[in-house]
Amino acid sequence: MLKLGNKVGHILVTEFLAKGGMGDVYAGYDERLGRRVALKAIRAEHRLDAQAKARLLREARILLQLEHPHICCIHDLIEEDDADVLVLELIHGKNLREAISGGLDSAQRMTITQQLVDVLAVAHAKAVIHRDLKPDNIMLTPSGNIKVLDFGLARSVQELTAATTLGIETKPEEHKGEEAVPAEPPLEADLFEIRTLAGIVMGTLGYMSPEQARGESATTASDMYSCGLLLQETFTGRPPFEPGIDYATLLARAARGETVPVTGIDPDLTALIGRLKSLAPAERPSARDTAERLEWIRTKPARRRKRVLVTAAIGALCLLSAFTTVQTFRARHEAQRASHEAETALQVSDFLVGLFKVSDPSQARGNSVTAREILDRGASKIQQDLKDEPLVQAQLMDTMGRVYNSLGLYDQALPLLESALATRRKLLGEQHLDVAVSLVALGGVRWHKGEFDAARVLFEEALQLRERLVGPEAPLVADSLHDLGNLLWSLGAYDEAQRKLELALAIRQKLAPESADVANTLNTLGAIAFKKGDYAKAGQLWERTLAIREKLLGPDHPSVAQTLNNLAIVHTWTNDPAGARTMLERVVRIQEKVLGPKHPDLASGLMNLGDAVAATGDNAAAKPYYSRAAAILVEASPSNPELARFWDRIATVSLKQGEVNEACRLYDRSLALREKVLGSKHHEVAESLAGLAECARQRGRPKQAEALFERSFSLCRRPDGGYYPQAVETLNGYAALLREMGEVERAAEKEALAAKLR
Repeated sequence: MLKLGNKVGHILVTEFLAKGGMGDVYAGYDERLGRRVALKAIRAEHRLDAQAKARLLREARILLQLEHPHICCIHDLIEEDDADVLVLELIHGKNLREAISGGLDSAQRMTITQQLVDVLAVAHAKAVIHRDLKPDNIMLTPSGNIKVLDFGLARSVQELTAATTLGIETKPEEHKGEEAVPAEPPLEADLFEIRTLAGIVMGTLGYMSPEQARGESATTASDMYSCGLLLQETFTGRPPFEPGIDYATLLARAARGETVPVTGIDPDLTALIGRLKSLAPAERPSARDTAERLEWIRTKPARRRKRVLVTAAIGALCLLSAFTTVQTFRARHEAQRASHEAETALQVSDFLVGLFKVSDPSQARGNSVTAREILDRGASKIQQDLKDEPLVQAQLMDTMGRVYNSLGLYDQALPLLESALATRRKLLGEQHLDVAVSLVALGGVRWHKGEFDAARVLFEEALQLRERLVGPEAPLVADSLHDLGNLLWSLGAYDEAQRKLELALAIRQKLAPESADVANTLNTLGAIAFKKGDYAKAGQLWERTLAIREKLLGPDHPSVAQTLNNLAIVHTWTNDPAGARTMLERVVRIQEKVLGPKHPDLASGLMNLGDAVAATGDNAAAKPYYSRAAAILVEASPSNPELARFWDRIATVSLKQGEVNEACRLYDRSLALREKVLGSKHHEVAESLAGLAECARQRGRPKQAEALFERSFSLCRRPDGGYYPQAVETLNGYAALLREMGEVERAAEKEALAAKLR
């Protein structure tokens, strides 16, 4: 314990400020440099505690790493015979709890939270986790800026990763007073430590993450959960838990992430806080992502004002033109007419896009039923009410058609998009960018319906039109190259698809290296690499895709689910079915929530989840996933060749369960569909043929099986001389048949080639 009036080194102890768990806090005067400081000292009863000294030293080292204007800085560490003292910056002001109670305006709330997130971004970049974020550890200075205090519980990621056992740590020292590093007197549920079966619960109940409350190791995501609770309290003015809850109840609720709902604030802020409070740490945004989203939210009013100013400027120009010559009068008349049409289109489009936006699964997050009903009524109403405004009507039909397409309702989308294209061709002529917009939208629906040739014609026409009108390196051209590359990929024309997509990627990366468009193109390039058997490259491309999409879209967007789906396939093919299963279970949860129970994308997630389950040897558990996936796609797109993959999976499981006749029936269906849509020479036909060969083998028809294996393998050869991935499975099945026939040497040849290709 320090004595008032005594010196520690060259610092005079002037005032006692606060009593903490292992130490006391004082104010002091640095006589050498002529400034007031805060002194954090280990109390006498803990002076011989090696852990207490190590903790003080650790805090000093961490503060030295984190030199930042919004972090309380360290001046010195003094070690004397009778005292170990941290010399800290003395902060003037009040803590965040007091500031919230006193009232904050919206600008102050935003400034506080942005500065807090910036501090976390710096700390996390240096692999430092605070572990005890709470209002008492955040000071608001008279200038309106914050200072984050008390890194007594902070640890580096390396320390937490290396630790195998944890001892009980005591409450970090607190500072109190208007001129100190302040905190309220310890609350009944303040810094809390308890041993559980999982480990040590350490932090402040009411502000700790669920994993901390369960005694698990903290990560940077744990800080982000606490940050979400602080954002909630700062913007709503209310703490995240009801007051007066007893220890046990509060601990249980903290462990389950059950906090008070966020109400009465900006919807985008509410959504961000919800993401920060995600129960799964991996689904919480990073500090940098949170900072970017807060800045976007902060600048929303400015963007709205800009829109209003632009409209006002147009109106002013039109008024000025009334006072000029006859030619100017004519120009004014045309400008007014154009402005009127643009305003009409903008008003109607904004209304309907806002109305139908909730139908888009990437925005609805599970609320598509009611939106679908609104969409159907709106489609009928627009056709009647806007028949005298054909271009506006075409624009809205295009919008609604796209939303129907995103919902997987292709038959409803088709007539709207066909009508929009016909109207635009008639009124705008063939050389207009809006015509290209309609061509792309209609091509997308034709593609999803399995009408690949018709889709290709539409996409190629749109590409040529855009190249003529805006030049070969415009973003719209990149969009068309991407669309065409995706279609060519689905047709199995991988080399041609790759050329188109690489051209699109080059254009898109020049404009914005980490945009959603870049992610979309990387995603398909990953799919091509996978189809060519380059799993390492596919994984790298999809990892890049996932990083961009999670940053831009959040953890529960369908595009994030799509990328996780792809990465899971790589895990399955590289003999990590457990890792794949974990990813795919998350994929299916996202898709069911966001897209609904009958969306075609959900079918893909279910099929791949079935693959991961089957790879663990549980065929019976895999079959329901396959069957449900096939049923979804049969209803949505019965001529889509992807359906053949689903039938193949069910057939494979049926064979393993001894249901040979059922398997043969399904392989026959998949073969017929592939030959009809893709042609009899397409490499995917090899999958159906290999399945039928296995059926023939199990029926005791070796010669028929041999012929089918031969035909299957002949289709596995790529144009460049390599082999498609199916070749390995075909060769292994063929080798098993040859061994049964007693042709051991031929079997060994097939096995050796399969091993070489694997």
